[in-house]
Amino acid sequence: MVTAAHGAVVAAAEETPNPLLPETYDIVWSLFIVVVLGFVFLKYALPKIQAVLDERTEKIEGGLALAESAQAEAQAALAEYQQQLQDARTEAARIREEARNEGAAIVAESRTRAQAEAARIVENAQRQIEAERQQASVSLRTEVGALATELASKIVGESLEDEVRRSRVVDRFLDDLEASTAGAAADAGKGN
Repeated sequence: MVTAAHGAVVAAAEETPNPLLPETYDIVWSLFIVVVLGFVFLKYALPKIQAVLDERTEKIEGGLALAESAQAEAQAALAEYQQQLQDARTEAARIREEARNEGAAIVAESRTRAQAEAARIVENAQRQIEAERQQASVSLRTEVGALATELASKIVGESLEDEVRRSRVVDRFLDDLEASTAGAAADAGKGN
């Protein structure tokens, strides 16, 4: 009995189709549709997709080329900027050096002018002092002469109103006075 039941189950299994496997006509028609769709895809869709992909590749490569050229231009601009910066620094150093030289020349010129002005002022002062000394000497001679004449007139007892005589007496008196002053200065110089 067991074998008979088992045999009946096997026979029933062979007669019922497998639900996982489709029928043969379904497989054939599905295969036909896949081949037709594959042909249409390969003939029409794939070239268009490939063209779009090629276009995108060209754009990307063009963008890369543009980026590389832009980077090269940026490098060139950077090099030019650095060169201009170096030139500007060199120019600034040259201008500073020229300014220092001009400043030194102006200071030297001002110093020369100041020294010349100081020498001129000293010379004018010495002239003025000499003129005042001579004026004082003349004034002193006149006053000392008048006093000496008056004093000599009193001592001698005669009038020294005569101009020539008075002039001689005054000159002699002043010469003696200068000689005694010069001798005192010489003695003072020896003492030091």
